Amino acid sequence: MKKFTGTDFVSLDGLLAEDEIMVRDAIREWVEDNVIPVVDEHFQKDEFHLPWASPLAELGVFGATIDGYGGQGLSSVAAGLIYQELERGDSGLRSFVSVMNGLVIFPIHAFGSDEQKEKFLPGLIRGEKIGCFGLTEPDFGSNPGGMLTRADKVKGGFVLNGTKRWITNGPIADVAVVFAKAKDGIRGFLVEKDSEGFSAPTIKDKWSLRASITGEIIMEDCFVPDESLMPGSEIGLKSALACLNQARHSIAWGAIGSMMACYEEALEYATTRKQFGGEPIAKHQLVQKKLSNMLTEISKAQLLTLQVGRMKDRGTVTHAHISMVKRNNCYWALKIARTARDILGASGITHEYQSGRHLLNFESVKTYEGTHDIHHLILGEHITGIPAYD
Repeated sequence: MKKFTGTDFVSLDGLLAEDEIMVRDAIREWVEDNVIPVVDEHFQKDEFHLPWASPLAELGVFGATIDGYGGQGLSSVAAGLIYQELERGDSGLRSFVSVMNGLVIFPIHAFGSDEQKEKFLPGLIRGEKIGCFGLTEPDFGSNPGGMLTRADKVKGGFVLNGTKRWITNGPIADVAVVFAKAKDGIRGFLVEKDSEGFSAPTIKDKWSLRASITGEIIMEDCFVPDESLMPGSEIGLKSALACLNQARHSIAWGAIGSMMACYEEALEYATTRKQFGGEPIAKHQLVQKKLSNMLTEISKAQLLTLQVGRMKDRGTVTHAHISMVKRNNCYWALKIARTARDILGASGITHEYQSGRHLLNFESVKTYEGTHDIHHLILGEHITGIPAYD
């Protein structure tokens, strides 16, 4: 197999700093050597390969943008390039890291007490502890404000009751960032796996994100001490949505990696697969149209995502910008995966090729952290000033 050098029609590398390229290339090489050769085996077995956590920690992937506690203090763009390369391997691997960084390490660093930071961040960043994030519930996904999970104040702490669903990393997590309705409003808590009344069963029989572990968080009279409340989390959903912005940004970058994987596979197949007199199918106009459309959308996504990443580093990005890039990139990643599968013909439904796996994964990635339609409404409200969620 030839060495992957990236899909870069518009010379994006010329817009990246040297350290950003170095970080990307280190992850690219690791994914090429350690993930791509085996990930389909884990996908077929419906399992997450937890031993990946240790080498990822050594590469500085966890807490990549955090200063202190073992974090590298990288730019948002450098972190984005990490997600790009991880998702070129598989969406499940990128999801694992996105949750660790955007939904666990970020809120603890941003909203946690000094004691909470000291207790959890070093272990999470070293990959010795795993975290998950509990917001979505069985009956409340796009409308998290309707959550039923409650936190009742008792002497010395809180009693949590409720169920969170579709929780990436849930069954293997040592700590869960959980949002629940307290008397004064929605608050964020850090709930450790050995808390009495806490369980995290696995959701089985998925046909998407099979190389990721997904579960529920079930809290039945689950007592957590007062020091489990994240003191910096604002009452309401603002803190939870800030976490989602981090995750959505990582998804946007990751989608580019999936696009690259599918495009490069389709291109190689089209130039080697021969039909109709022994000519490669890439000779045909319809195939060339498909490839040119794929490359165009990849290039557009790269430029849009890079600009949003730079805005994030400058502190000028808004949630609407991140909604745009998450919505756009997931939409085109799924379209490109379907187009690649089409070019591959019947071969595209076999595990010999990766485009089918990316296609299945992006049916989920397009949905989580805000569905395609919800991101339309977020943008619509930003444009018009009129919310239209009901």
